[in-house]
Amino acid sequence: MSRYYTEQETITTVTRLTRGRLTSYVKHEFLSPAQSKSGPVYSAADLARIELICDLSEQFDLKNDALGVVLSLIDQLHGVRGELRRVMTAVEAQPDEVRGRIIAAMKAG
Repeated sequence: MSRYYTEQETITTVTRLTRGRLTSYVKHEFLSPAQSKSGPVYSAADLARIELICDLSEQFDLKNDALGVVLSLIDQLHGVRGELRRVMTAVEAQPDEVRGRIIAAMKAG
């Protein structure tokens, strides 16, 4: 079962985070918390994303518009990596002859 963190637990866990920053991240749709009976809750993946957002904001001085672009590109990259994993799994499931033809076609470019 996945652990979820309340807003206060999230702010306590991510020490650089303030309530204002968290509100801004949700408002700008950098995060999409799940909703519980007691309000929004955040997963461990959300906490990792918050850490990334804080890093990008602090170390590279990115503002909201730039953060949105960078996060969108990161999300797209993760999506492509997932698709590539599925393609690799499908290729690996093929007979040697088919895999050989695929490899040859890739090398031919």
